[in-house]
Amino acid sequence: MSDVFIQATETDPAVRAAAEVRSVHRRLLDRLTALVEQEPGQHHTVLAGFLGGELRRHLAAADKALHAPASGAPETRLLVRALRTTAAEIEALVRAFPSAADPVRAARDLAAVLAVHFTVEETVLLPALAAMPGADVGLLAGDLRTLLDGGRLERPEEIDVREIPRGQRHPRIFARYARLAPGESFTLVNNHDPRHLRREFELAHPSAFTWDCVESGPELWRVRIGRPAG
Repeated sequence: MSDVFIQATETDPAVRAAAEVRSVHRRLLDRLTALVEQEPGQHHTVLAGFLGGELRRHLAAADKALHAPASGAPETRLLVRALRTTAAEIEALVRAFPSAADPVRAARDLAAVLAVHFTVEETVLLPALAAMPGADVGLLAGDLRTLLDGGRLERPEEIDVREIPRGQRHPRIFARYARLAPGESFTLVNNHDPRHLRREFELAHPSAFTWDCVESGPELWRVRIGRPAG
């Protein structure tokens, strides 16, 4: 398959990924709207099941796949904080729903907050991620799909980029970094000094990553890349 595409068109992987995320958002909002319009007697049971199940799974998956990769960059750190604050408010509304005196109104209020949350992800977060050095929105959208399908994200202890096509190396490394919890790290293996990659990390995650050279050539480089514990 060719990696050639026209930027900002339907052939652009970032555009396709954004469309995929929007499709997931529309499906969730349409499902919520349809449940609200059901017979009144079904509201509490069916809506509570949807909100506590599918919707909460989506919020958790979006945080891991979309929010975490942008959480360390100075340009998007405050945006992620705002999105996580909104997600926490949605979670609070979900927890309060079973005891709501008016489940229809409670669900509509939740849907309104959710629609704003999704709009910010689509129109602000995704373009910001696409502009980040080394980021690959297509990979991140794939991570979201994997999590929503019940899968787990790969968390290899070592990434040997000698076995990865050149254009896919840095996005794969940044995606692995995004999956690190504070204090965790992984080892990068390369056949040359990854100084250009370090510059990209300094641009995208200043003061938010660790870089420890374990082996420095001349034929093999090993670098331990981590997320600070503090």
